Amino acid sequence: MPSPDTLHRTLRQVFGLHEFRPRQQEIIENLIAGEDAFVLMPTGGGKSLCYQLPALLRPGVALVVSPLISLMKDQVDALTANGVAAAYYNSTLPAGKARQVLASLHAGELDLLYVAPERLMNAAFLDRLSEIPISLIAVDEAHCVSQWGHDFRPEYAALGALREHFPGIPLLALTATADAHTREDIVSVLRLEHAARYVASFDRPNIRYTVLEKHRGMDQLTQFLKNQGSDSGIVYALSRKRTEELATHLEVQGMSVAAYHAGLPAAVRQDVQERFIKDDLQIVVATVAFGMGIDKPNVRYVVHYDMPKNIEGYYQETGRAGRDGLPSEALLLFGAQDVASARRMLEQNQNPEQRRIETHKLQAMVGFAESLTCRRRVLLGYFSEHLDQDCGNCDICLNPPETFDATVQAQKVLSCVYRVGERFGIKHVVDVLRGADTERVRSLGHHKLSTYGIGNEMSEAEWTSIVRQLIHRGLLTQDIAHYSVLKLTEQARPVLKGEEQLVLARPRIKTKTRKRSRAAAGLEPGDEGLFEALRALRKSLAEEQGVPPYVVFGDATLVEMARRRPSSDEELMMITGVGEKKLQRYGAEFLYTISSF
Repeated sequence: MPSPDTLHRTLRQVFGLHEFRPRQQEIIENLIAGEDAFVLMPTGGGKSLCYQLPALLRPGVALVVSPLISLMKDQVDALTANGVAAAYYNSTLPAGKARQVLASLHAGELDLLYVAPERLMNAAFLDRLSEIPISLIAVDEAHCVSQWGHDFRPEYAALGALREHFPGIPLLALTATADAHTREDIVSVLRLEHAARYVASFDRPNIRYTVLEKHRGMDQLTQFLKNQGSDSGIVYALSRKRTEELATHLEVQGMSVAAYHAGLPAAVRQDVQERFIKDDLQIVVATVAFGMGIDKPNVRYVVHYDMPKNIEGYYQETGRAGRDGLPSEALLLFGAQDVASARRMLEQNQNPEQRRIETHKLQAMVGFAESLTCRRRVLLGYFSEHLDQDCGNCDICLNPPETFDATVQAQKVLSCVYRVGERFGIKHVVDVLRGADTERVRSLGHHKLSTYGIGNEMSEAEWTSIVRQLIHRGLLTQDIAHYSVLKLTEQARPVLKGEEQLVLARPRIKTKTRKRSRAAAGLEPGDEGLFEALRALRKSLAEEQGVPPYVVFGDATLVEMARRRPSSDEELMMITGVGEKKLQRYGAEFLYTISSF
């Protein structure tokens, strides 16, 4: 077992990092010791390092299962730039290159090999692997194995047989997005019942979450993008037609923009993706087909022009902003028409169980968009993580709505949930509160309850808002496995008994987007010119080598260089992201640019 000193030395020399992020070292040590693991970490939380570093310290080659060819290439490019022997084996490789990769595999020259799930589970490929020492197997984007997940892929289900084919080899499942049911499904399908589980915080404090009521959406989008300057960003829309309309409108406004969706020719999609990764294209307007394979750390904002169908998708897509840890924006334009369209799409699903699950997920997404409490609290609460205080970096925190003493209203809701036996969802509870004269209320005898009609002074929308706020605050929970019925939590007891006052938010009309400045990234005005000079140097070096700029250095590394202005190899090695290989390759030119500025 390598010592902690060896781990830190490898972290520093190969990856240019000075310290592990939360949970990383524990996961890495256990994996090196040969143990299985289930890892849930947010995008940008450092999942890749959890298998990349052990792959360097365990004998044999690490197999990394990845769903997207573009993601494989990006990760291999980044590893190769750090001096790691990595390759991918997929259908894009010319015959000669494919033979070369297989030769390196058999010769024991690779530390990591990236493969697609269908390639890995191919009988002939499994026979080939039986002759080769395997150090570990990492299943990335593991939520794809689960039918509860938001991105189920049938080809991933076959990975359940990995344990039979590779007994005794440590197996690692990694995902950035999985609610409680999806987590259990992953563990079951991949037979990781005895694996250690690591759940890192879902919080991405560098991302500012904003929701705007969609009103003249095209104008709202244009204004937001003009505030972003020359930074990279992604705009998501639900239809192919909408992506092209938005891209055309923004191009007329003089922006560097292109559309991306599955209906475009493969060559066009590839060109858009490459130009975006290489910083030759500022904005991509895309359907959700774009982004899962984009390992681009300097995306500064993500806009959802249309509401996503679930919080998992929203969280994963917003997580493509600010992977380098620098301040970033997530804007959602939300309209009632979005909800109606999403519900119509759901009704077309012929599988009643799947339709029920997706309906619950849609309702949670609507709850997030309509929330009048801290956005981050709502988002994290969905993944069973609770903040002790408001985040201070969302539109609700930065521009708070009016609040009121809602103790009595909360008691009415909680009492009603209790009186109906904790067996009904939001709509029915609100109907009983408001004294609705419906056949369902009467047939259940709920018109005879003491809570029937005690809330007729408020509208359905107002009560629904209060119920959602109680869910977000943790006083109520929705049981997704049982038709989203409302249940009381222990936190409800003191409010119900009158021992605790509860302040909630009143409905609000508008919010504002704020212009982000370089100062937010920690740059003083005098550093911005040097930062831009370093970006230009990085772009030039990347073009010479035919790699994305972030493979040379990420924005966070350039920000630190501009602030600290190193003047020697030793000082440059103290900058996060500068390892020994990159110091040798790029150090002299970056030091020259810094000293010349």
